[in-house]
Order: sequence, then structure tokens, then C-alpha cells
Amino acid sequence: MLIIGMVLITITLIPAIAAFFLFPYPPTQPPKANDAGSTPEGVREIVWANNQFAFKLYSELVKTETGNVFFSPYSIFSALAMTYEGARGLTADEMKAFFNFLESNVLRPNFAAVYNRINEVSQNYELRTGNALWVQKDYPFLEDYLKTVEEYYGGKAAVLDFINKAEESRQTINTFIEEQTNHKIKDLITPGVLNELTRLVLTNAIYFKGDWKMAFNESLTMGEDFWVASDRSIKVQMMHMKPNETIRFNYADTGDVQIIELPYKGEKISMLIILPKNLEILESSLTLEKLNEYRARMREEKLDEICLPKFELETKYFMQETLSALGMPTAFSGAADFSGMTGRRDLFISEVIHQAYIKVDEKGTEAAAATAVIMELTAVPETKVFRADHPFIFIIQEKETGIILFMGRVVNPTE
Repeated sequence: MLIIGMVLITITLIPAIAAFFLFPYPPTQPPKANDAGSTPEGVREIVWANNQFAFKLYSELVKTETGNVFFSPYSIFSALAMTYEGARGLTADEMKAFFNFLESNVLRPNFAAVYNRINEVSQNYELRTGNALWVQKDYPFLEDYLKTVEEYYGGKAAVLDFINKAEESRQTINTFIEEQTNHKIKDLITPGVLNELTRLVLTNAIYFKGDWKMAFNESLTMGEDFWVASDRSIKVQMMHMKPNETIRFNYADTGDVQIIELPYKGEKISMLIILPKNLEILESSLTLEKLNEYRARMREEKLDEICLPKFELETKYFMQETLSALGMPTAFSGAADFSGMTGRRDLFISEVIHQAYIKVDEKGTEAAAATAVIMELTAVPETKVFRADHPFIFIIQEKETGIILFMGRVVNPTE
């Protein structure tokens, strides 16, 4: 029985071990990038470009998505920055304008600095990101392209055989992504997407897990109304926090919008929650500049209560049409020029897939991706309450730079 058991264990482990040796690096240990030559101003420009893209993509997604939205602008930005390195001509011009990419000598070290900052080890939370290239064996990619992506993006290359083993290659990439994201992003690439014509797959994964600096009291969580529309509510598990007299939160109330910042332990990462009286009106004018206006109005204030629904979201987007419509159609067409990868105009982008996951509860947040106040005259003391009992937008950011790592909206916390 012992021998049979050992044989069965060995048979079970063989596929996992085989896949591991095909990985470009250990999934949870992304390599460091070369950020020599980066500057504070250059980092600010990368952050600005990433955040502009975040709002551009959000505005496009909510045109067709009627429910919850969640994505990582950083993940998509990263994967397409690596792709941009191989673009030339009109393809490069469109991608540069769309993403506000900088000149290569500025883009590379400053992107590397942001990447390295995200991957700094912390005792207070888990946050990491990793890039990879998956190339067809014996296909002649330019050594200069591969070196550039590895040096400045940490994107090491692994060799697969898409021509003869497309399904096995898909499983290898998906397993790597799953390991990178603590098993939160599964089956990123769906069956049939890879085939004998595939020559290159570029991937980015980002994972975050952090506890609130001040946790919600689990004993106060209860079923309450969440107003999905002005005349319709659903029951959700609403969390409650009643801070003591010494606790202050960054907060602002413009009359039409409440915005609060909830820090995670370590205070390097935080969640911004933007709670409008009317989500549709806010979204019609929501830009990075508007967010910065809100940020500028925020002050440390004592709040009597904070109410936030527990929620767990999973999303998946096939983004070819979205990115084409936003301003980079050539990359997805036969006119694409990625000769910086191979020396020939023989490649185009057939699809961009983005999958994301987030869970928010009393303790904190786990997130991963692979790419209201009425004023009345009264005799009772005034209280300040932040009560997210209707649709809201949220952002997870690295506080010092302000780079947006994740962004979304909650229309129905139960879906």
C-alpha cells in the first residue's frame, strides 16, 4: 500500500514539476528590474500615464457594463508597455499616444522604479507584480528586444511549443499566473485562444493582500439595505466601524460626493471610496483631474461611523474591441508593425484578456489581476457618517506616488 501510495503521489506531482521547470522564474519571486537613471519626476510621469489610462478605460467599460466593474489598470498598462517595446511606425505612434508612453530612455528606468517599488517586501501586507514572455521555440525573436524587456520590466522569457502543444502551453501559462496570484486568477487564457499560429504571449500578474489599519467590528456586521436604484434595494452584509475619539480619516464631502481613504496596515497602501449621490452624474464627468480635486479637498476628520458592504467580485474582459475603439486599432490589424520584436512585420495582437478578483471584508482586502448627507436644523449633536449603502467607486492605490493599482465600482455587492 505504501508503494502504491508513493507511485500515485509521484504521478500526481509529475505535471506540476514539469510545468515548474518551464516557468521563467519562481512565480512569487519576481526579479528586480534595472531602475538606474530613474528620477522622481520620471516616476511621477509614469504614475500620471497609468492613472490617465485607468480613467480612460473605466469610462469606456461603463458604457457597456451595467453592473459591477473591476480591473487593474497597472496590470494592463504593464503588459502593453512590454508589447510597445517591440512596436514601430504607426503601431508605436498609436500606442504611445494612447498610453502616454514616454521616450524609451525615460520610460524604461522609471517604469522599472515603479515596478521595484511595488515589489518591495513589507511585513504589513503582501504586494507583488511580475511580468513574463512566453515565446515559441526556435522562433527568431530579436535578442535586443528580449534583453530590454527582461532588464527594465523583469519580463524573463520562457520557451513553449504553441505549434505542437498549444493546450499544454496554455496550461503552463495559466498555472504560472495562478501561482503568482495566490490561486485567485485561474484559467486566464481560455481553451482555443492559443493555436499553431501563436508566437508570443506577454503576461503580467499583480497580487495584493492587506489588513485594514483599523478593522471593522465583525459583531456589528448585519443584513441591511443597499440601494441599487433610488426605488429598489437589496439585502447585503453591511460592515460597521465606530472609530474612537483619537482616530482620524482623510475625508471630504462636496455635497454631491463623499470620499474617504481607508489605509491598510503599514499605511503605504490605501483604498479610496468615492460615494456619490448619483453615480451616473459622477461618471459622466469623472477624470483623473476630478479625482485630484477630491484628493486636494480631503482633510483628516473624526467620523462617528463608517459603513461599507462586504463584497467579492470576479471579472474577465476580452479587450480587443475596447482598446481598438479607444485609439490603438493598428496593433490588432494586419497592418501592425512589431518589427522591434523580430525584425519583420509578422506579428499582430490577436487578443488582450484581463481577469481580476477582489474580496473586501471586516479584516481587509485581497485583490489580484493577471492584466450620501442631509443637513437639518436640530437640537441634537451633529454626527458625521460615511454610509456606502448605494453604488460607489473604489480605488486601491500606493499612497506616496498615488499610482492606481486596482479600480472598480460596486453597483450590487451580492453579484
